[in-house]
Amino acid sequence: MSMPTPCFVIGIDTGGTYTDAVVLDQGSGRVLTSAKVPTTAHNPALAIGLALEEVLRDSSVEPGAISLVCVSTTLATNALVENKGAEVGLFVIGHDKRMDVPATELRYIPGGHKAKGVEAEPLGMEFLLQGILEMRPKVDAYAICSLLAVDDPTHELVAAKAVQLMDRTKPVFCSHQASSRPGMQERATTAILNARLLPVMQDFLRSIGASMQALGLSCPVRIVRGDCQAMDLEQALLHSSATVASGPAATALFGSHAEPGQTVLVVDVGGTTTDITLIRDGGPVIREEGMTIGAWRTHVQAVEMYTVGLGGDSLVRLQDGRIVLGPDRVVPLCQAHLYAQGAVLGTLTDPAAWIGPDLLAQCVFPLLDAPATGSGDPLLDWLARHGPATPKQLREELGMAEASLEKAVARLSSRRQVSACGFTPTDALHVLGTLGLGREEPARRGAEALALLLGLGVREFCRLVLDNARDTLTSAILCALGTREVGPALARFLNQDEPSPLLDISVRLRPRMVGIGAAAPFLLPEVARKLGTVVTFPDHYQVGNAVGAAIMRPNTENR
Repeated sequence: MSMPTPCFVIGIDTGGTYTDAVVLDQGSGRVLTSAKVPTTAHNPALAIGLALEEVLRDSSVEPGAISLVCVSTTLATNALVENKGAEVGLFVIGHDKRMDVPATELRYIPGGHKAKGVEAEPLGMEFLLQGILEMRPKVDAYAICSLLAVDDPTHELVAAKAVQLMDRTKPVFCSHQASSRPGMQERATTAILNARLLPVMQDFLRSIGASMQALGLSCPVRIVRGDCQAMDLEQALLHSSATVASGPAATALFGSHAEPGQTVLVVDVGGTTTDITLIRDGGPVIREEGMTIGAWRTHVQAVEMYTVGLGGDSLVRLQDGRIVLGPDRVVPLCQAHLYAQGAVLGTLTDPAAWIGPDLLAQCVFPLLDAPATGSGDPLLDWLARHGPATPKQLREELGMAEASLEKAVARLSSRRQVSACGFTPTDALHVLGTLGLGREEPARRGAEALALLLGLGVREFCRLVLDNARDTLTSAILCALGTREVGPALARFLNQDEPSPLLDISVRLRPRMVGIGAAAPFLLPEVARKLGTVVTFPDHYQVGNAVGAAIMRPNTENR
């Protein structure tokens, strides 16, 4: 009797700070090896290639023995936050009420259907053709949403055909293909986001394919959707918006795998944010009505999740003699060497020369690939000539208002031309000797300078930073679950600044917590204690989302 051929799966998670990968033996369910590399935000596929190379080398598994690569990615989320993607023109058929949707151009066309597929009025072809002519030079893709297209999509299909004949090179997305549920605005928004994210997803998948080919990997690739399903590459191109909650979905999958049949709260402490997902009776809780993405309601189904603007790389600021965390994410001092070199690195790793309260909390610097000079951008050119500077110095040198400077830095950050460095909880953990992902000396220098301003010892200051992070996470969990179970009134009562003179209410969390992320063991035990529960850290919790992607069943792609 012959032994079965071993079968291996690679799971990948691209986070805002790190890209993780694991090799999973499907037969035994054992993780053979894992890798954690810095995310290359300007091109996430570069970090994926490095992670793939490392796990293949360390596991000694031949590329031909890998049956599947499954990827959880923040690509879609980041693209929408940074306003990247295609410019989309929307045709709304048979609906004349104003729609607030993320489209560049919008035209209302007569047509649409009533209940049971009865045509409300003929499709206004003249209006449609004129609209295509006007949109053609302004948009990169089209979306079409017709009244009750979920019952009869004829007008959407005819309009799509007209667009394809008049503008042959650009893609068209119909709302009935994005969602089978009623709700004009939600269907339209979902179709628009699919169209908008298409070029971003195309580039991403093309880069992954090149990385895999270079390593001799020829297996299928699946992308984790926000509803804990998986889809192949063709479906990923058509339904890119479904990947917006891909990371939290992998978090939920890891939690349900670690605690089978249980009700638990899974808390993923990342570099940029902390994601909280709920597992009930061993299964992820899915928000069936569709998630809100930014300011827009959609029909994109996803895990029920709560995101806190606090992570290991959240900026520590001194404000009115108090320690304030986030929501800004910066490069930790201990990891500045991953983003800068030469004189720029020398400035960043000498924080005593620039760090301080308020606008002195961070140092803005040009990234390695930023143009040397002559970019045409005053801020970028100044940084190229003079080197890193605090927001306070930049305001004085460039004569910019604080709000204008923030917008300019955000714009250049989204283009991957500048970043900012400052003291973070990750640095505090390095100073205390409990984490070793970077260089301790720059972190210690930053802690010494900030502690001196508060009249504290270095270790005391670092402990206060971490206590602040724990308090923030505790309040966020109470607020999320209080609102879910009782309503916003309980959350407001529990988070009020001054205690009530009449009522003393304490709340205990019934389910256990499951922690994910390298910093989680240093923050979550105290959070769990305050909430009256316990937290567990299953095997491979440091790369939990990559494990969640790997355990995704390959036969779960749908839609």
